[in-house]
Amino acid sequence: MDTADISNRISNLYKTEASKMISVLCKYYGIQFMDNAEEIVSETFLTASEDWLNKGIPNNPIPWLYSVAKNKAINRYKREKIHDQKIIDHYRQESNSSKIDFDFVMEEVIDSQLMMMFVLSHPSIPIESQIGLALRILCGFTIDEIAKTFLTNKETISKRLYRAKEVLRENGISLKYPTPDEFQNRLQSVLRTIYLIFNKGYSMEGLEKEIRKSLCLESIHLCSLLLETKISIHSDVYALLSLFCFQYSRFDSRFGHEGEIVLYEDQNREFWNLEFIQKGKYFYHLLIQNPMFSKFHLEANIAFWHSLPEGTNGKWQSISELYSALLLIESSSLIQLNRIYAIYKAFGNKEAIRELGKLDLPKSSYYFSLLGELYSGLDPLKSKEYFMEAISYVTSPKEINSIQNRMKKLL
Repeated sequence: MDTADISNRISNLYKTEASKMISVLCKYYGIQFMDNAEEIVSETFLTASEDWLNKGIPNNPIPWLYSVAKNKAINRYKREKIHDQKIIDHYRQESNSSKIDFDFVMEEVIDSQLMMMFVLSHPSIPIESQIGLALRILCGFTIDEIAKTFLTNKETISKRLYRAKEVLRENGISLKYPTPDEFQNRLQSVLRTIYLIFNKGYSMEGLEKEIRKSLCLESIHLCSLLLETKISIHSDVYALLSLFCFQYSRFDSRFGHEGEIVLYEDQNREFWNLEFIQKGKYFYHLLIQNPMFSKFHLEANIAFWHSLPEGTNGKWQSISELYSALLLIESSSLIQLNRIYAIYKAFGNKEAIRELGKLDLPKSSYYFSLLGELYSGLDPLKSKEYFMEAISYVTSPKEINSIQNRMKKLL
């Protein structure tokens, strides 16, 4: 195996194992140890890089990493004199541990990661910091990758994460599950954070395709992790997993040759991922056994109908009704416009134009693109004017090309 292959293997192992190692270290030594835990894990992978490049990758690389991390953690704990009796008592109280020894057994790894998910979504931390910490601690993203996700610089992200960790320390937040009384609210906070991470990957403009895909897959992984323990198995978790799988199934069809967004109606179904559609249907059938009137349930239902072929009886009427229900929970111009589009597909141009006329929505590229589509079969000249108006609201060449391609197809 050459140097590049070894480096790629180490990079992939960091993505899958770093969060497990950090979470276990924080469970045993406390949240106060988080910075040290990150450093220990980084040092472990640096040691792996140096050792494996000289000797080759060991037969069991994951236990090798765990063993090195464990030894580094114990040595640092002693070297920095954290075993001072007063501080040891603090950490023992926080971690419920009477020793500094530990093991990376699977049960501990999963338990620690789940606890960490609840800690990083603590209401005392601003939502953007929750997302940043989740990406850093749970998903193994580098500061560079997180900065790209937020379309900002490394310094901003580093300061944001530092302040969030300070909040955890100052508030004495422990790595443990919420109490039964607060569990439901905290679970919703965790789900919201995961949902926003997925949306950054799926919908946010300006991100590289590979970062988008990684954000979506990490969201699916984090949500799946919640099913590893009975206390967090909840209908909303099934709903979110169903939604993610349905949405991700169309990921590769959402981008054109030049990276432009391809709208749903223009996507090539041959590029849809059937495996993820089946996964989406599996979780969808689990959630409808315990239906709820929640944002995640409604969005999962909408995604389910979108996964069905054109011509499916009642498809667009059902989608329009679901968007109407979603508006009772979350009113936004995007949901309003999506509802109008569903009405157009179900009942035709004129009905959709009448419904749109009842609304006072902010003007945007999506608003005028929709008008261009609605008038495409009624007044081609007016349709073209609306599409040109839509173009005036965007600056990205990819977005302009997307609107122009849509206009050419309809006119």
